[in-house]
This record gives sequence, structure tokens and C-alpha cells, in this order.
Amino acid sequence: MATLLDQLFELRDKQRASIAKGLRVVRAKERPLEKNRNGLVKWYMHPLLDDTASKALIVYAQEIPPGKRTGKQKVQGGIVQYVLEGAGYLMLDNDKHEWKQGDMINIPQRDHGVTVQYFNSSSTQKARLLSVQPNLVDCIGVDRGAGFEQLEDAPE
Repeated sequence: MATLLDQLFELRDKQRASIAKGLRVVRAKERPLEKNRNGLVKWYMHPLLDDTASKALIVYAQEIPPGKRTGKQKVQGGIVQYVLEGAGYLMLDNDKHEWKQGDMINIPQRDHGVTVQYFNSSSTQKARLLSVQPNLVDCIGVDRGAGFEQLEDAPE
């Protein structure tokens, strides 16, 4: 019968094999643009994607069509986003924060969570934000101690 230590070494070997065959470069053209309750999202690294060399991060690009908005979510925070293109504003709880191409957005981590929703201010140009956060799903769960809820769906 295998001991827990033996099983830990087996897990190590599986992880090493996964890392060895995993993608080192995740190509945008190979990732679909997903239409979901929060809008248009292209996932680069996700807890359920097994094809990358690292599982340390959750990374996605959020696309917001001209004049539109994302869904509204309650999240724990601890997320940074880089504005790849476009301009708009973020409603963080009840505070408005404007952003434009080249800006970095920092969603603070709070014990009780934060509500976030993004708006594209342009009626002609799409906006795209690259979102990065630690992948703590297996450690402390999807709720990350503060809740994860879809409070309002995107209009698309």
C-alpha cells in the first residue's frame, strides 16, 4: 500500500511530466473568444486548462465592444489588469475610476470582497484588458474567502 509520501512523489512526477509537455508560449490565435455571463473573454491560463507549463496564474483578456459594459461581479480582489486598447471606466464598489490604453488597474483585495464592472466609453472602438491574478482555486477555493458571484450579466 502506497504511503502518503509515496503518493506525493507520484504527484510530483505527474506535475513534472505536465510541465515538460505544457505550452511555454500561449498564442492568442489558438485561444477562442468565449462569450459568457461576464462578456467576451479569451482565457490564456485557467484552473481547468491543462495545456500550460504553469498553473500559478489565472490570465485572460476581457474584450468590451464599443459603448458596452461587462457583467458585474463580486470578487475577492488581488487582480491586476493592463489596458491593451481603448478607454473607459471601472465601477469598483460605488466608486468610478477612469482608465485608458497603457494604464494598469489594481483591484484591491478585501476580506469581504469587492464589486467590479467595466464600461467602454467609446462608441466606435473596442476596449481590451489583460487580467492577471494568482491561481488560488485549489488552495482556498473559487470563492477565495470572500465570495465569487455574478451580480449582473453582460448585455451581449
